[in-house]
Amino acid sequence: MSETEPVPVPAPEASVLDALNATDSNGTEALNATVKFVATPEGTALAYGSLVLMALLPIFFGALRSVTCSKSKELGENDYDSGFRNSADAPETITSRDAARFPIIASCTLFGLYLFFKVFSQEYINLLLSVYFFVLGVLALSHTMSPLMSRIFPVSFPNKQYQLLFTQGSGESKEEIINYEFDTKTLVCLLISSVVGVWYLLKKHWIANNLFGLAFALNGVELLHLNNVSTGCILLGGLFVYDVFWVFGTNVMVTVAKSFEAPIKLVFPQDLLEKGLAASNFAMLGLGDIVIPGIFIALLLRFDVSLKKNSRMYFYSSFLAYIFGLGLTIFVMHTFKHAQPALLYLVPACIGFPVVVALVKGELTEMFRYEESSEEAESKEDSSDSEKKDQ
Repeated sequence: MSETEPVPVPAPEASVLDALNATDSNGTEALNATVKFVATPEGTALAYGSLVLMALLPIFFGALRSVTCSKSKELGENDYDSGFRNSADAPETITSRDAARFPIIASCTLFGLYLFFKVFSQEYINLLLSVYFFVLGVLALSHTMSPLMSRIFPVSFPNKQYQLLFTQGSGESKEEIINYEFDTKTLVCLLISSVVGVWYLLKKHWIANNLFGLAFALNGVELLHLNNVSTGCILLGGLFVYDVFWVFGTNVMVTVAKSFEAPIKLVFPQDLLEKGLAASNFAMLGLGDIVIPGIFIALLLRFDVSLKKNSRMYFYSSFLAYIFGLGLTIFVMHTFKHAQPALLYLVPACIGFPVVVALVKGELTEMFRYEESSEEAESKEDSSDSEKKDQ
């Protein structure tokens, strides 16, 4: 799958909802069978409830923004209320070929990170990752804040336009390398996001981590578009197998998730009531468990809109299915005291509920025929077909 720079695909190694093997903000083990700390029922309920709420927010608002994004793309516009001005912010369409490759790429990435952490110093690796995610986090948070800032600033605010243009060559052979358009409001968003980024770099505080994590998740749901329901089933099915294998089959997933010091997971302290903001015993939810089902739910919302029936039945059914699947994950994990691959429960729920609704309404064929396309996706398909013909 091609890269979309301000929207990093959530690292698959964090796709574990894990409270009993959580880590503190510095990557050290915070809770296991030998630690004396035992979370109170109130603290556990608060942590789980907060994680569920934080997971729902980017899915809900990201899906709504994906509809606006899709409409803007169909009209041939490159600017709308959420700050779309640049090709880097344009939605990327995931084809069936991308979906089939993704579990393989994710597995290679996960195992590569596992080897890196075994061979090299964890401190230096996380230092490089912190700088990398600082840049991406500032861009993602700025993009997330743009619609809000557009409503906060008064109409009389002097909003000047700027353009950062970097080209290569001259004359007819001139090629654009960077063409970034922004305005004064964007600069304010970048400044606020940079403050959060510095806070994260210096303190690694869980609130700063969550602000970046929520921004990544919302941008992922908004900007990563599945081209049809079949592609969504391929992607979710492949990652279902991937998640189950790497969590239950090996210790790779949990090891990397505990060593990886980056805002690729949402965390919430179970000892918040006892220690306040200085709490350090976290329950956590990987961004992959939010974005992967989230882009499928967003596709179903766009399908609802395409039906033009003033109904959001498929969106609401899949959204409720996500809540059910995440709740079931927490229940099983809490019962068996073991890290759980959340996609094991989320994938059947998010696919099964809408399919049942489509069967009842007699729209199953129509749902699977719904297609979204983009020039980028079509060009990728055409280039692949031409390569096959040449061979």
